[in-house]
Amino acid sequence: MEFAELLKPEAVMPQFRADCKKQALQALSSFAAGLTGVEERTIFEVLLERERLGTTGVGNGIAIPHGKHDDVKELCGMFAKLDAPVDFDAIDDKPVDLIFVLLAPESAGADHLKALAWVSRLLRDSTICEKIRGSEDPGEILDLISGTTTPHAA
Repeated sequence: MEFAELLKPEAVMPQFRADCKKQALQALSSFAAGLTGVEERTIFEVLLERERLGTTGVGNGIAIPHGKHDDVKELCGMFAKLDAPVDFDAIDDKPVDLIFVLLAPESAGADHLKALAWVSRLLRDSTICEKIRGSEDPGEILDLISGTTTPHAA
């Protein structure tokens, strides 16, 4: 899998507004529905189910909500930079302002795990995260993200 297959330019939201975790997941589900053709409610339930297992707020202002569903036809990523951080029940109890959503088909197996590991490594880079936080341009954010190691190297 190449990076361009995971995060397309139209899947980057540099100015995203939400007042709480649930509202963020709902809005992201709506956005994802437009990108994937999967029903918004289905995506929301997949993301919510994953959150019930444990928070996807990984710390340092970052969350990586993810999940699998049969209606999802290919691995799909979305990135949102929130206008203001929200409580996401993160493991470090800090609010989240960078969210990378990852959706995969049930059959994705190792590709889903590799992409998840890649996203996690990418967003642990504080230099990249600070540059993303300082940008309002979706193309620049995409360039910052895509300038890193591709998912197949996971």
